[in-house]
Amino acid sequence: MLEQLKARARQLKADTYVLYLAARHPSTPWHAKLLVAAVVAYALSPIDLIPDFIPVLGYLDDLVLVPIGIALAIRLIPETVLADCRKQAAEAMRSGKLQSRSAAAVIIVIWVVLATTCAIWLYKNLSR
Repeated sequence: MLEQLKARARQLKADTYVLYLAARHPSTPWHAKLLVAAVVAYALSPIDLIPDFIPVLGYLDDLVLVPIGIALAIRLIPETVLADCRKQAAEAMRSGKLQSRSAAAVIIVIWVVLATTCAIWLYKNLSR
């Protein structure tokens, strides 16, 4: 059973990278790109909807939300685009070139913007 879980985790990692590539592909529809960007950002982000230190529920989002988001995003991407992105992902995984500093920077910027927006909203609404 542990081997099955490890294999599934590797598959989710590969699918996440395939989605990252699909979001940058010119033939991917805009609505699929939007969902893909949200799913990949959430999957790769160190910040979770439910913090991991909360027993059981902390891992629920990682075990349920991310796979559902990946499955939905894959359904929205044309099959030819997926095949091309899977091929690129397999080549990158074999060569060990999966790290992207620019992707990490984008994720950090997104979370900083979201946190700043929430802080401004809270400040405006609580200071009345």
